[in-house]
Amino acid sequence: MSEHHVHTEEAHGHDDHAGLSKGKIWQVFGILLLITVIEFIIALWVIPHGYLTQKVGNYFYIVLTLFKAYYIVAYFMHLKFEKTGFQLAVTLGFIFIIYFIVLMMIEGGYLHLHMPVI
Repeated sequence: MSEHHVHTEEAHGHDDHAGLSKGKIWQVFGILLLITVIEFIIALWVIPHGYLTQKVGNYFYIVLTLFKAYYIVAYFMHLKFEKTGFQLAVTLGFIFIIYFIVLMMIEGGYLHLHMPVI
């Protein structure tokens, strides 16, 4: 009446995340840390000393934040290890959501400026 526990790859699904090792996790952590340090340098030294204007600094923040979002979604949310079709579906969905938010902000600004207040 003894039970035999067979450890197979199908039972545990270890093969799903074969590309995510401890070294890769630390590498992604280092990249995220570097991007964060760059953002802090821009915010606390570059913009206050006048090397960049606030408007240009905001564009740098947006680009750096998009890089951080990519690394977080790709590695820590395991999207990098999914099938290409699923990656494409998630990415296109995200792009459409951002597109619609931008459209609504543009339309809201237009209506705010051009419609009389009653």
